[in-house]
Amino acid sequence: MTSVKEFRVDTPATADALGRGRFVFTDAYSVFDWGQMPDAIPRKGASLCTMGAFNFELLEADGVPTHYRGIRDPAAEDGDEVVPLSDATAPPTEMAIDLTQVPDLPYEGPEAGYDYDAFHAAGGDHFLVPLEIVFRNRVPIGSSLRRRAEPSDFGLDDDPGIDAEEWPDGPIDLPQPVVEFSTKYEEQDRYLTRDEADRIAGAADVDALESLAIDVNRVVTERADAVGFDHEDGKIECLYADGELRVADVVGTFDENRFSYGGRGVSKEVVRQWYKANDPAWVESVKEAKSAVASREIDDWRELCDRDPDQLPQVVVDAVSEMYAAGTNAYTGREWFDVPDIEAALDAVDEL
Repeated sequence: MTSVKEFRVDTPATADALGRGRFVFTDAYSVFDWGQMPDAIPRKGASLCTMGAFNFELLEADGVPTHYRGIRDPAAEDGDEVVPLSDATAPPTEMAIDLTQVPDLPYEGPEAGYDYDAFHAAGGDHFLVPLEIVFRNRVPIGSSLRRRAEPSDFGLDDDPGIDAEEWPDGPIDLPQPVVEFSTKYEEQDRYLTRDEADRIAGAADVDALESLAIDVNRVVTERADAVGFDHEDGKIECLYADGELRVADVVGTFDENRFSYGGRGVSKEVVRQWYKANDPAWVESVKEAKSAVASREIDDWRELCDRDPDQLPQVVVDAVSEMYAAGTNAYTGREWFDVPDIEAALDAVDEL
């Protein structure tokens, strides 16, 4: 099980063939890589499944290969039937997918690090690429890019209103989408140079991974533009099977991507910012634990964290739940959930 969705196997993947399985989306959530947080956010799982299926079907229509097979209609009599999202009579929470192998990634200690050679030896020609491919159209508040780079790295200093070395206080659009690579299965995600990403990707080609990310970004951005959203950034994961790459995991949701609507954020970033403002001691404890684990034989920084996160107040849970549901209605153009419209939902979030 991941932190926010369960993983069910119908037919296991092998070294020679893809398997079949399902994601079951729950109302759990995670921030700062903590894993499952102490609350649940109602309708979140159904929102993510619906939006993810919608985007996978947009990608398939555009010729982008994916592992998506359809959804299970929660109101259908045949619980195993897989159908397109348009046939669903209620918001789905189960998504049918093709499966590939996910080998263990051994940790050899602070000096040797992670053994990717062992990972790829076990994966052969069928494996989930151990990378996240991140694309950015905008640098919003809270983006890690502000800590790792300067505006001049992206030609933004050509704008007379932008300092070459200091990011402005508000969000800023990038001249061209930026693609980055980060680790997927290490206990702490870290951004990689292109050479590092190429080594970690194994048989998968980093140029092809970048091309897939650009295609996904284009499709999601075009849909967002069509319905009044701004698509700021996001990520994909990919499987490799017999020399072919396919987009895997889930695409274009309010957890994987950052969107805004009328200048207001619509994503999990709302919850991150709430914790920064209202539970700073836990946020600082997480930061310290991640730093401290670097010199130890263990790689799970959570063992060093001396605090647990506070629960969200009910008013925050309710507002975030309506944001996910109203955002999904607006993005897909269908009233899946009986909630206020996106403007009203964001008004409630603004009052938190």
